[in-house]
Amino acid sequence: MPAKRSRTLQWRRCLTQVRDRRGALEIAFLRHNERAGNTVGSHLLWRVRLLDLTEDEILVEPPMALGEVMPVEPGVDIVAILAVGQNRWTFTTTHLGLTEHHSGPNRTIAAMRLAMPRTVQRCQRRSHYRMETTGLVLPEAEVWPLLDPKSVLLAERANELQFDDDREAVSGIPRSLPADGLDGALMPDVGPKFTATLLNIGGGGVGLRVEPQDAQSLARHTVFWLRFGLPPELTTPICATGKLVHTSIDSTQHTYAGMAFDFSFNPVHQRFVVEQIIRFIAMQQRGRADDQVDSRQRASA
Repeated sequence: MPAKRSRTLQWRRCLTQVRDRRGALEIAFLRHNERAGNTVGSHLLWRVRLLDLTEDEILVEPPMALGEVMPVEPGVDIVAILAVGQNRWTFTTTHLGLTEHHSGPNRTIAAMRLAMPRTVQRCQRRSHYRMETTGLVLPEAEVWPLLDPKSVLLAERANELQFDDDREAVSGIPRSLPADGLDGALMPDVGPKFTATLLNIGGGGVGLRVEPQDAQSLARHTVFWLRFGLPPELTTPICATGKLVHTSIDSTQHTYAGMAFDFSFNPVHQRFVVEQIIRFIAMQQRGRADDQVDSRQRASA
């Protein structure tokens, strides 16, 4: 049997290996009107620990941001990525609902039940983060070295006001800020900007893919000002301070940078970042719920 075919058929064994090693899957939520390869906006890719396996289900930890569990409705379609060494597979599954998982003698945690796929697709090893295979669109992040961490106060407050203004505008309340908002006008004390790809988001930070020509900034600085948008759901970009935790270089000389969110100088801003992410996840799912209501109404007419 060819090696490629053999590795594809052994994905269930690799899934078991990831569970036994307390490893993680990467998942992204699809909107109601899209499938992998047919996307309509940006996606957040979450790293979630694989808890257990049954014949029909995969149990994973719910996605979290800054200690808060993200609400996910049953029935949402999900793209999942399984990685073991250089081998990677992707598949589409469905969230079946939450359950309780016993992780110790006296400890029970919430777990997401994902439908076990019948087939998976192996990703090309050198494809940049498998986006050609998964069809996901990852956000672009703007990154600045932060020269004075205390200077983030005004910029973060402007981001909070813009977020409140955009949320009220969606609810029909007239805008109180200029049409172009405040966020673009107020910046902390920063160095030269570079752009990166937001590869994944976890419980306390983000993973960024940095181009080779921009990696020097990571060697010179440890604290950065981050800004990334999540269109079409969010019109206000998410802004926060990030501390560089670790880096690694892949075979294409791109740098993976793991950054932890830092709210030392403005703890209140953490709540706004969480609210923005929750709102993004909720709006991704809202269209699907609206479609289900429309279908029921048409069926009863």
